[in-house]
Amino acid sequence: MPYPMMNRREALAALTSTAALPLIQACSSSSTPPATAKPDNSAAAKALLDKIGESYLRFAPEGATSLGIDTGARAALRSQLADRSAGGQQKIADQVRKDLERAKAFDTNGLDHATRTSVEVVRSAYAIAAEGFALPYGDITVGSWRNTPYVVIQNVGAYLDTPRFLDSDHPIETAADADAYLSRLQSYAKQLDGELGRIQAARGKGLVPPAFLIDKALSQIRVSAKNARAGGSVVESIERRTKAKSIPGDWAARARAIASKEIAPALDRQIAELEEQRRVAKDDAGMWARPNGDDFYRWALKASTTTAMTPDEVHEMGQRELKELHAQMDAIFKTIGYTQGTVGERMTALAKDPKYQFAEGDKGRAEILAFIQERLMWIRSQLPRAFNTLVNPNMEVKRLPPEEEPGAPTAYGGAGSIDGKIPGKYWINLRTTSLHSRFSLADLTFHESIPGHIWQGEYTHEMPLIRQLLAFNAYSEGWALYAQQLADELGAYEKDPVGKLGYLQAISFRACRLVVDTGIHAKKWTREQGVKFFVEVNGSNPMEVASEVDRYCSWPGQACGYKVGHSEINRQRERAKTALGTKYDLKAFDDSIVRGGNVPLDVLAKNVDEYIRSSKA
Repeated sequence: MPYPMMNRREALAALTSTAALPLIQACSSSSTPPATAKPDNSAAAKALLDKIGESYLRFAPEGATSLGIDTGARAALRSQLADRSAGGQQKIADQVRKDLERAKAFDTNGLDHATRTSVEVVRSAYAIAAEGFALPYGDITVGSWRNTPYVVIQNVGAYLDTPRFLDSDHPIETAADADAYLSRLQSYAKQLDGELGRIQAARGKGLVPPAFLIDKALSQIRVSAKNARAGGSVVESIERRTKAKSIPGDWAARARAIASKEIAPALDRQIAELEEQRRVAKDDAGMWARPNGDDFYRWALKASTTTAMTPDEVHEMGQRELKELHAQMDAIFKTIGYTQGTVGERMTALAKDPKYQFAEGDKGRAEILAFIQERLMWIRSQLPRAFNTLVNPNMEVKRLPPEEEPGAPTAYGGAGSIDGKIPGKYWINLRTTSLHSRFSLADLTFHESIPGHIWQGEYTHEMPLIRQLLAFNAYSEGWALYAQQLADELGAYEKDPVGKLGYLQAISFRACRLVVDTGIHAKKWTREQGVKFFVEVNGSNPMEVASEVDRYCSWPGQACGYKVGHSEINRQRERAKTALGTKYDLKAFDDSIVRGGNVPLDVLAKNVDEYIRSSKA
């Protein structure tokens, strides 16, 4: 979906009550400067940003719901879903080019730093998206983390996104909300057929996904079709919630009719097309094996990292940083008596130790959720040591829907709605408890929730609407890795060397991604080579990395944003330390990164420039 449905990494939650008034003003499309302000072009800049934000929402109505702003003048958006057809994509591409020209033409001289930054962010996001729309195929996003050549595959498509969105984000408080839900349910069937036309067109251009990805997708989408024929989650959701609110009406019956008569047949049509593709599919994993694949990958790498790094440069960076991280791990291993074998072999041995494993089945799932809550309680108490400006995340920990778990990562997270009615979600994959260990789960929690994705998302609400909608993979994931680092620096593993190994292994995992993603898409690695690299070099969980590598095959370049962004934040931190000397303050630096918002990496450097300048003043 070109203008993306707001996902849980990017949909953002409400600020504390002290920030509520500025938040409302920042989101207004008719904000005006104070009467005492000197005449300048700030009002014109804010009006431009507001207009671009409203244009974005027209093509991403789910985003308005996820942010809790589909009310008032935007109320009609609550009944709509994004148009996933080729025609819908073309309308978005045309609007992106128009808005890009408006942003490029705007004179930023005289603007305050924050407003100028917002204009620069739009220019960057829209320029990269415009390049993507010029490619011959793909699901191109505007300022988001997930760009893919494949419109429907094991982790891409309305069959995954829309049912989850309807249950998690679409509110049902009144009969009007329930009617809007049914309208969206009918639009869901149209989304599926819109996607169908695009995957058929892509096959006509020679673009067929790897056979092993199609197999995964078919397995999942067949379950979705079976469930839709029986009603499934889309019926259960409206039935449960209308009953909870005592909303009279035959909601379940109406939803079941749409699911069985419209959605199930649309899913069947997608299945038939994927089966057709499976007959001609090959197992070549990378974009190098697809028509125009090298061009797509270069662009996807640029979109993911917001840099001009080449595949070779990214590959070499991963190898270099992996070597440095493993040297740190080797030193810790020696202190706990693990002296033989490679770092990967020793981590594998550690993972087999029963004391670091959770129980199997539901007992272990309960242990995992309790472990997460304990670590969240600890990190919340430490955050005043790392930030001057604190927020109070509204969040919950939830298990991923079981039908999504086979194609999903171990976890993901993001903040909720502006009004706080939709809490931020830390989604945890619990298809098997062996996905998680006691030495790695704390670090995963810090990454996905606090002070990672959910924490960072809170700060965006002080900004114009378009800044709340745009997100940059290198910043988002770089921050989440930096959040893991902060937890370590705050003492998370002070008396837990094995936990420290888990943290370093997780950072090493992201360095491995640089090597494996570029290996698969630019150096003709096989899927098996990618899995083997993780397991043998880093000691990673084979069950986890099999799904990980499949994800890299369907989201080229996305996995590279993490470590590139993390390394850049640290480079900027060292630059600030050098420039400021005794005036450097960790809390002020961290504030400058999160309060500057989600930005491409060149704009991040300008935000640090501003922190250095103001600290010297």
